Amino acid sequence: MTAETPALLKDILGLRALETIADAGSGVSPRFDREAFLGAASDGLDALSIMERVRHIADALHPALPGDHAARLDVLRAMAPRLTHGFQAIAITEYVARHGLADFDASMDALADLTRFGSAEFAIRPFLVADSARALATMTRWTGSDDDHVRRLASEGARPRLPWAARVPALKADPTLAAPILEALKADPSAYVRKSVANHLNDIAKDRPDWLLARLNDWPQGDARTAWIVRHALRTLIKKGDPGALALIGVGHGAAVSVRDFVIVPATVRLGDRIAISAEILSDSPDDQRLVVDYRVHYARAGGKTAPKVFKLKTFALAGRDTATLAIGQTIRDFSTRRHHPGRHEVELIVNGRTLATAAFDLLPG
Repeated sequence: MTAETPALLKDILGLRALETIADAGSGVSPRFDREAFLGAASDGLDALSIMERVRHIADALHPALPGDHAARLDVLRAMAPRLTHGFQAIAITEYVARHGLADFDASMDALADLTRFGSAEFAIRPFLVADSARALATMTRWTGSDDDHVRRLASEGARPRLPWAARVPALKADPTLAAPILEALKADPSAYVRKSVANHLNDIAKDRPDWLLARLNDWPQGDARTAWIVRHALRTLIKKGDPGALALIGVGHGAAVSVRDFVIVPATVRLGDRIAISAEILSDSPDDQRLVVDYRVHYARAGGKTAPKVFKLKTFALAGRDTATLAIGQTIRDFSTRRHHPGRHEVELIVNGRTLATAAFDLLPG
C-alpha cells in the first residue's frame, strides 16, 4: 500500500478505532497502559496508509501490554472479541508478527486463535520467512482444524503471491512448497476455504503452470467442491487459452464455430461512458460443444503502447448447428490498478483459447 490509499480506507484505522483497541485492552487487563498506547498510536497517524497504520498500531501496543510475551498473547486473545472491525484485529495479529518470532510456536498458536477476528494471513509471513519448514509444518496441521478460519489461514497465509503481503523467499524459489496444505483442503466443505485454495493454485499457475496442470489432473473432479476449485484455479491459464487447462475443464482447444456481428457500441466514448459488446456464435458442427468465450481489451498506453487484459464473457454448451447471442456491458472508468489513456482500443473475441474476431472502440481525451 502507499500514501495514496483512499481516505475512507485509511479511516478504518482512525482515532475511533484506536479508542476501541484501547478500550479492549483496558477492559481485559488493569495493567494495560491505555494512555501509552493512545499516545504512541495517534502520533503521526494521519500521514500513514492503511497497512502502515496496521504496523504503527502494532508497535504502539508493545509498551502498553503487560508482562512477558506469553502474558501479552493472553491479553491479545482476550482483546480480540471486543474489537469492532477486522482491520483492528489485523493490527493485533501484526503485533505477534513483529514481536513474537523469538517464541515461534506460542506465537503461531496465537495467530491461529486470532485469525477468526481479523485474518492473520499477513502476520504469518515473517514466520514463513524465518523458518519456512517449521511454519509450513504447523500450517499443515491446521488443515485438520474444525474452524474454517484456521483452515483458510493455512492456505491463504502460504500463498506465493499474496496481495499486500511481503514475499517469502522460499515460496518465491519454490511456489509449490505448500502442496500438502492444498491437497488436504482440495474438497473442503467451506467455500471460504475453497476460494483461498483456488487463489493459491492460481498463484502457482503464474510460475509453475506445468506443475499445476499435472497436479490438478490427478484430482478427482467427481466431487463438486474439488471441481469448483479446479475451475477457479485455472482461470489465468484459461484466459491465456492454455490447451491443458481447457482440457481439464472439458473444453477443446478451439471450436467448430463461426462468429457473426462482433460489435462494440458506441465506437467512440469518453471516460465514464459505457460500451456494449455483443456477438453471435454459430455452430459449424452437428455435435454439441462446450465453449469458453472471453474478450481481450488492448488498453491504449502512453507512447503508442498497449496493455492487454482478458475478461470473462460466458461459458456454456452450444448445441449442434445452433446459434447463441452473447452480450455484455463495461463502463470505461479508472481504477487504482488501471488508468485509461486516449486512443484506439482493440478488442478480441476469444473462443476456447483462439481469437475468432476483432473490433475496436476509441477513447477520446477529456
